[in-house]
Amino acid sequence: MRTFNKIGVLGGMGPEATVLLMQRVIESISAQDDSDHIPMIIDNHTQVPSRIKAIIEKQGEDPAPVLRQMAQRLEAAGARALVMPCNTAHHYAVDIEAGCSIPLLNMIELTADTIAKTASSSSKVGILASPAVRMTELYINAFKRRNIEFLHAKDDMKLLEIIKMIKGEGVSQQALSKLNAIANELEIDGATHLVVACTEFSLLSSEIVSDTIIVDSLDVLTQAAVSFATS
Repeated sequence: MRTFNKIGVLGGMGPEATVLLMQRVIESISAQDDSDHIPMIIDNHTQVPSRIKAIIEKQGEDPAPVLRQMAQRLEAAGARALVMPCNTAHHYAVDIEAGCSIPLLNMIELTADTIAKTASSSSKVGILASPAVRMTELYINAFKRRNIEFLHAKDDMKLLEIIKMIKGEGVSQQALSKLNAIANELEIDGATHLVVACTEFSLLSSEIVSDTIIVDSLDVLTQAAVSFATS
């Protein structure tokens, strides 16, 4: 029987993105039987305090203690590495890593590394993300360390509206149209790449219409999880 390194998933942010990560990991494996698939331990904790309230509205409960507890539970359950299919929650990555002894496969850093492989001195990366990602400078700092130019949407509160629409109503043509409109604006402003930096948007990433190079952070995380699990 094939052996794997178990992957622990800090999930529930949101639950559909957690399921999508699992689906993409499953699809990445050539399996003949159940035992050929990567074992994943899922904490689909939908009660993690709101990152939007904590970061954008600055009035919510700190998510860090809950995320640390999740990481500790997953490690105790046998996980050898952690993944977290939520870009914004990576603002708390240092807190998570401080609470356990196993690595967090950091989606932000991994995505920036992936983009750096195809970016040139003339490249500009348009960021499709929650305003919280801009406010915490997660991708800004990652791109600056790699000398990658980047662009934010002119009005990223529109992106927050789309996120809330997807969380509340699910994937819809209306949400896709609004997301494509912003992607088009970024392309007009000079983006050569688009990073799908919100896992709610990953639910629509295959339908984004753009002539740019599109990198979905959830795909990057999937590849990293598979690579670690099978190493």
